Amino acid sequence: MSDHLLNAVDSYRQDMVEFTKALVAIPTENPPGTACRQCVERIGQELDKLGLGYVIAEVPRSASCKGAEPRFWLSSQFGNGSRTLYFHGHYDVVPASNSNQFQPYVKGGNLFGRGSSDMKAGLASMTYAVKALKDCVLELNGKVCLTLVPDEETGGQQGSAYLASAGLLGQDGIGMLMPEPTSGLVWNASRGALSLRVTVRGKPAHVGLHYQGVNAFEGMMAVAAALQDLKTEVESRKTKENIQPEVARNSIMLLGGRCEGGTNFNVVPDVCSFTIDRRINPEEDLLVEKERLLGVLEKVRLGGIDLEVEILQEADSAGVSKDTALGRALAESIQNVTLKPPTFAMCPGLLEIRFYARRGVPAFAYGPGLLSVSHGPSEFVKLKDIGRCAAVYALTAAQLLAT
Repeated sequence: MSDHLLNAVDSYRQDMVEFTKALVAIPTENPPGTACRQCVERIGQELDKLGLGYVIAEVPRSASCKGAEPRFWLSSQFGNGSRTLYFHGHYDVVPASNSNQFQPYVKGGNLFGRGSSDMKAGLASMTYAVKALKDCVLELNGKVCLTLVPDEETGGQQGSAYLASAGLLGQDGIGMLMPEPTSGLVWNASRGALSLRVTVRGKPAHVGLHYQGVNAFEGMMAVAAALQDLKTEVESRKTKENIQPEVARNSIMLLGGRCEGGTNFNVVPDVCSFTIDRRINPEEDLLVEKERLLGVLEKVRLGGIDLEVEILQEADSAGVSKDTALGRALAESIQNVTLKPPTFAMCPGLLEIRFYARRGVPAFAYGPGLLSVSHGPSEFVKLKDIGRCAAVYALTAAQLLAT
């Protein structure tokens, strides 16, 4: 079985590269969320060519998304029975660093372009892994469900979060794989996040009459100062999950990722704002940490500073043991393909494995990209890794769904 699958995947290598190039050429930048329909229709064309059925559905737009381009998600299933292994991925990408990033090209064994690493090469790998299962006519005790979503790069509200709230994600799931750019690692855990914008209001005045105004910038500094004790305590905590280097084990509280305010050097600023990005290790409780952070801000407000708090992002941490059936199958498949045992580690950021974890579905990330180049001006993926990951996905599915 293994040799048959590996030979099939190897025969698709150039097709996977061409499919990746076609996807990279579609500017699915998010924000603002463009070319969603174009991208899912192109994926549908590939699935038609491979003889795989699929469904494309529009995501209902929330009140906050009125006027934005519509979002679409795609689902394709292969196999029979209720037991389902999900191949889950996102097709949106962060905005391009330059105008050439949507003109993919191959150089030195690498494919360059926005989204090549995160994660359009991974989508091609997963698509052709399903084709290998189909072409090899394997008897599966269950099915593979390819689920491709928008909006991951901005928190998932119009993608995976919608599917989860609608009961459309993870049904009958026995596992989930997603092709994030893991740099050869397997991510079996990820941090949670609580991201806020704090806006401090004052009163404008001419600099010569500054005593008639209220300086919002000084108020903002007072708020930031009040957060320093909490920041120091938070960043002294360390996760027990595997993550390198050692300093990466600390919990995170970033102040001032984005700061705005004022109108000119000679005007007392009447509005200033800054962001707080609290990244939460799996051992911490999101609701407890949220209450602590908001408590500090409320104390400052009651002390006389006029401030408002807007929650930009709120997401749970997640983690799963590598000793689950999926974890063992994935590890064995990686060993077979790469001839090296895999390393399981925590992702330094958010992962959509959290949506499956809430349903009790074991979920792992393993993909052909490199985290170090993803989102950057020279994003690329190694051509050989596209095929390697397709082989890993096919072998893992065949083992987990064996009759």
